[in-house]
Amino acid sequence: MNARPPVTLPPPDAAWARDGERSSPMMLRLMTWISLRLGRRLARGVLVGVAAYFVLFAPRARQASRRYLRRALGREPGWLDGFRHVFSFAATVHDRVYLLNDRHDLFDIRAHGLEHIEAVLSSGRGAFLLGAHFGSFEVMRALARRRGGLEVSLLMYEDNAHKINAALSAINPAAAQDIIPLGRVDSMLRLQERLDAGAVVGMLGDRSLRDAAAATLPFLGAPAPWPRGPLRLAALLRRPVLFMAGTYLGGNRYEIHFQPLADFTDTPRGERDAALDAALAAYVAQLETHCLAAPYNWFNFYDFWQGPNPQEP
Repeated sequence: MNARPPVTLPPPDAAWARDGERSSPMMLRLMTWISLRLGRRLARGVLVGVAAYFVLFAPRARQASRRYLRRALGREPGWLDGFRHVFSFAATVHDRVYLLNDRHDLFDIRAHGLEHIEAVLSSGRGAFLLGAHFGSFEVMRALARRRGGLEVSLLMYEDNAHKINAALSAINPAAAQDIIPLGRVDSMLRLQERLDAGAVVGMLGDRSLRDAAAATLPFLGAPAPWPRGPLRLAALLRRPVLFMAGTYLGGNRYEIHFQPLADFTDTPRGERDAALDAALAAYVAQLETHCLAAPYNWFNFYDFWQGPNPQEP
């Protein structure tokens, strides 16, 4: 039996990874209590003030939002567009409180392309879901829990996993067990075990960690850096990969979309790079399609196109 080569990914050193996030477990617990005790409608009223605050007092995020919306909308965005963008983000974060506490009855969640994920999981070998900072990934895990028989884990860097675990513990301590942190001695072993058990493992593929590991592909009219690491990991572990997007449609409505990207199960080593590049191009094309269809759902509030030669629309 041939041993698999070790799989390593570099630690994040991009600007977005170095920026601190504004979070407080105590405030999360308070918001969770308000949400679960007073109801979703009343709690969502607080989000209007939260979104307005960040539109007014977070200038870097506001500028990044305008740069993105200018491309996605095809026109100059106004203040209302910026508010809708931030409010959509706040709404999806707030809905995690209910989704993580199994209040699925509050939502209208519809799935498209379920036959694709059922087909790749029928072998029992597991698969990767490659998502983005788009809409809500939590609705996918809610769908899995509602359907039963499907396990969904998230793979992320250890520092980010620590922050997410702290947030999840404040909302529902039982939810933190679904996170697989990279950078630990047993990370790859845990990942392999989850896949061999037939689970799906989610990764986000729209933030580049190192320039050397990124490919430049056009996105919304200009070149942008895209990480090859997530797909390289799937190729080394010889697993299928599907694109996944959980689009927020407003109110309590979500749509989940699945689309096959690649199946590295039988890809020869000599053809792996070409297959990886084709899958990455398909991923970027899928994400662009969803951003154009639901522009207020993409939540990368930093200068995504910034690089050695930043491009302006």
